[in-house]
Amino acid sequence: MPARGDDLASYLRLLGYDAPPPPTLDTLTALHRAHLDALPYDNLDIMLGRPPETEPAAVLARIARGGRVGYCFHHNGALGALPTALGFVVETRHGHVYTDPAHREDTSLNHLVLLVRDQPSADNPRGDWWPDVGLGDAFRDPVAVVAGELRQHGFDYALTEVGAGAWSFVHDPRGTFTGVEVRDLPLDVAGAHHELSTAQSSPFTAKLVVQRRQAEGVDTIRGAVLTRLRPTEESRTDLTTYDEWRDALIDVTRLSLEAVSDDDLRALWTRVELAHSAWDAAGRP
Repeated sequence: MPARGDDLASYLRLLGYDAPPPPTLDTLTALHRAHLDALPYDNLDIMLGRPPETEPAAVLARIARGGRVGYCFHHNGALGALPTALGFVVETRHGHVYTDPAHREDTSLNHLVLLVRDQPSADNPRGDWWPDVGLGDAFRDPVAVVAGELRQHGFDYALTEVGAGAWSFVHDPRGTFTGVEVRDLPLDVAGAHHELSTAQSSPFTAKLVVQRRQAEGVDTIRGAVLTRLRPTEESRTDLTTYDEWRDALIDVTRLSLEAVSDDDLRALWTRVELAHSAWDAAGRP
């Protein structure tokens, strides 16, 4: 289903544009930053037992009415639809995010990767760029698909093993995952999303995670803990009441609670609070 023109226009206005900008690298960077500022990464609807559709048209419709976006498949699907409409050359790749290095070679799909081509710069004459607004706490600006270390807004990353449409990403050591393997493999986003959003073994069904990557760093609510990561400091705060937790969702991560009843949110808080208490009692392993 193609995206509606008025939904794309609403998304563009949310990112600060009343008219379509030209398909340039400066535009891509500005769109990337604006998306991260406006739309946090979250699995709230998965935790509420109603996983949202991943079709870009459906995601853009949610954005247009002020709703939540979701996780990687949703964010990058929406972002990819906009540059395509603006005239960028956009391709998709298979992504596997891992935390345990032993899982690096796993080829299961758990991340949608975008590749924007034909935007050469002095440091990237080939012109391949990796925009990604679906990693939660990773880079702020699109990354040149060029092997080497990268320091961006006070955080350190690296790209290695860059080949034909494939590469390896190494996250900042303070990040919530270790790296991403990008491959030119078949994509079954719908199938992967169904598994990740419904399986009891999936990390996305286990604990609420909301992340906002802004210019100065990353704010994360994981369960009942608020973490604020900056280039030179990190703080963690336990959210001990429903009101404190709800306020942090709205005011810190700027998560929309559109179409979430107070009863549903309180029921989720009860689960979050119980899990936090058990984790605390076990010594926070």
